[in-house]
Amino acid sequence: MRTFKDALEIRAWRVFCDGPGKVECAVDTAQPDHIELTARNWKEIEDVNTRVNRTVKLVADQEHWGAPDVWGLAEDGKGDSEDYVLLKRKLLVGKGLSRRAMRFTVVIDAEGHGHGLLTVITDRGDFVLDNKTDTVWPWHQTGYVFIKREGQDKVGWVSLGGVTDPSSYDKMSKPKEAGGPAPKPLR
Repeated sequence: MRTFKDALEIRAWRVFCDGPGKVECAVDTAQPDHIELTARNWKEIEDVNTRVNRTVKLVADQEHWGAPDVWGLAEDGKGDSEDYVLLKRKLLVGKGLSRRAMRFTVVIDAEGHGHGLLTVITDRGDFVLDNKTDTVWPWHQTGYVFIKREGQDKVGWVSLGGVTDPSSYDKMSKPKEAGGPAPKPLR
């Protein structure tokens, strides 16, 4: 997945990062920018995705917090897509995976709504963890339109150009970094 120019940050992300999520939002450029996709790491990724999807109850922020957009770690067992993302990343970091290689990503889903995913950047391509499925998919097989994600080099966001698959890049200009289709995951 290629990144382009800087993108606007999300207000609720900034509130989270300036408050209780300061550590969760930090970018340490000394950490690896990708994860070696070993069988062990793949199992950890799949297990965390499934466990969080099955234990956190999907609740909209307005119902949960009385506000339209609040980010957190689903510490009370409830949350919406961004809370799933943050909890999954925290658990995977706890298992020794590089936070810098796991970026919060904003997409447009099949219903045309904004949705949050965790993108795991690996040596075998970029994969997404999604609260809508227990399957960990290569990013370009999700059917989503990719809008932006957290940057890997500094705290902030980068554009993904609104693409749905690698062939879309051929029509775009001036990418920041190269990428290609992800291989099949280890099983």
